[in-house]
Amino acid sequence: MFTPSRLTLARERRRLTKKALAQAVGVTAHTILRYESGDIAPLEESVDRLASALDFPREFFFESDADRLPADAASFRSMSAITAKERDAALAAGSLAYLVSDWIEQRFDLPQADLIDLDGDTPEMAARSLREKWALGERPIKNMVHLLEANGVRLFSMAENTLTVDAFSVWRAERPYVFLNTMKSAERSRYDAAHELGHLVLHKHGGPQGRTAEDEADTFAASFLMPAADVEATLPSVHGLNQIIEAKKRWGVSVMALIVRLHRLGIISEWQYRTFAIQSTERGYRKSEPFSRAREHSVVWQKVLTALWKEKTTKDDIAKALFIPTEELENLLFGLAGPSPEGGGDAMRPPLRLIS
Repeated sequence: MFTPSRLTLARERRRLTKKALAQAVGVTAHTILRYESGDIAPLEESVDRLASALDFPREFFFESDADRLPADAASFRSMSAITAKERDAALAAGSLAYLVSDWIEQRFDLPQADLIDLDGDTPEMAARSLREKWALGERPIKNMVHLLEANGVRLFSMAENTLTVDAFSVWRAERPYVFLNTMKSAERSRYDAAHELGHLVLHKHGGPQGRTAEDEADTFAASFLMPAADVEATLPSVHGLNQIIEAKKRWGVSVMALIVRLHRLGIISEWQYRTFAIQSTERGYRKSEPFSRAREHSVVWQKVLTALWKEKTTKDDIAKALFIPTEELENLLFGLAGPSPEGGGDAMRPPLRLIS
């Protein structure tokens, strides 16, 4: 039977209003409303037109309801900049990611979530507590993507070709998900990953919303990536921007992130903070990072895709099994999976254990 919620999901993924979709398939907006509400089911020829207009396989609309991401369950940054269409499209992509994740977990034994609920802690205390649990000490974190994956966080790329949406995260039952914008610099992506980790451990059960929640996640990210004791020992005093540029390599953060951290720790004065911020802007460091590090790739996705490739299962095959466009699967892995095993390259790693 036709599944109304899947029509809504595909329409929102394509950023179409009911009126725009109606015009594309030659019906009224009220008819689309009745399709999506389940009042009536589209005829066979109407399903074909809907599938064509939305560029989804027609079989997609006859599968069971897909889990949806409630708007209030996902933490979005820059809410003032994101439009309703962008938000809904990102959430719809998250629903497709759930389908992919469920398909993968039926076949592979993936790491289980090993986060702790730190609701009520200050962001600084939460960062220290999680570092202690994961036995990280005060040392810099080499790879945020690997760290999150090792502790059971499911990582996907933002399936949006936009810089407006930074990243978002969500708990689905007891499984944490993080969606990263891989169009950003490697340093920004690392910070975004730490920021979303902050949401996962600080705001699992709701709590602060809006700017307050974002500020808490930012403080967590800075504390988690740049522990106070390590920063104070490495940079007890700062005399110029070049000193910061050289030091930022240690923690794998942006120049501006380290400037802000130094200011909040009282290592640089308000005057120095403003001076270094202006100099960074003049040098173009807000858009292009000096001494940029290599982008972090997912070990889990590389191993999964390699194992499937050895079984003669391609990304096209996964998409066909889920009745989703291959492009949607590519978007969810873009920038994370690294070189495709289907084309060889350094993604050929030992596979994860397949579930028999």
